[in-house]
Amino acid sequence: MVNTMIKVIVAGAAGRMGGRIVTLIHGDDRMELVGAVDREGHHLVGSDVGSYLGLGETGVVLGDDLTKCIQLGDVVIDFSSHAASVEHLRLAAEYNKAIVIGSTGLTQDEMEQVADISGRARCVLAPNMSVGVNVLFKVLKDVAGILGDGYDVEIVEAHHNQKKDAPSGTAVKMAQIIAQALDREIEKVGVYGRRGMVGARSQTEIGVHTVRAGDIVGEHTVLFGGMGERLEFTHRAHSRDNFALGALRAALWIVDRVDGLYDMQDVLGLKD
Repeated sequence: MVNTMIKVIVAGAAGRMGGRIVTLIHGDDRMELVGAVDREGHHLVGSDVGSYLGLGETGVVLGDDLTKCIQLGDVVIDFSSHAASVEHLRLAAEYNKAIVIGSTGLTQDEMEQVADISGRARCVLAPNMSVGVNVLFKVLKDVAGILGDGYDVEIVEAHHNQKKDAPSGTAVKMAQIIAQALDREIEKVGVYGRRGMVGARSQTEIGVHTVRAGDIVGEHTVLFGGMGERLEFTHRAHSRDNFALGALRAALWIVDRVDGLYDMQDVLGLKD
């Protein structure tokens, strides 16, 4: 698609993230919005997406069925829900379309389905599309490998009070990266909150803690605590635009790739 405007469909277009993505596409001369969908029964279905986002009439009406518009696009950007995203990936594979999935909270079974379907589809799946967060993922891998077992690891994440999944997909990814760098299995060493007489902290556990309050966009802090010192790495999202811009970057990147499952580390060229 070099030097050609790519045609984009947004799934979850009535949500917070979907709305920001639609708005940014509207101002991007590399992309054209050709479709928008959200869940069946949403009160905005049937509305022009520009009318409820303050963009003016765009000619793109919010629908509730991706099959009715998927043939119009080159790529789907999906911030709907974990279950819907799997079905949208199936459609992308069926119609030979690329897809970028930012939905979080996928179950183990859903992840296995994604891995299987991606063998015949072009898919970027990432719990966090932020460029800064993905740079931090790489930093955490390197730092954990250098510090080794002599430092305790604790992760604290905070989001707005409407977020449904906990801990965040980003915090889960951070824990997985650190555990792998330390040659541990996060399923065995992950500790999700503490209460009561839990005893002394084990040397191998990785703590993950969740805060939900107000309108916090997203904040993640990883603490490496050693004897006499600690290192802290924090990423704070000031708005959803950093996630949305990352999703657009992923959409531009994935269109001409071969079938397979990719993440933002691939998009940004951060893989070792």
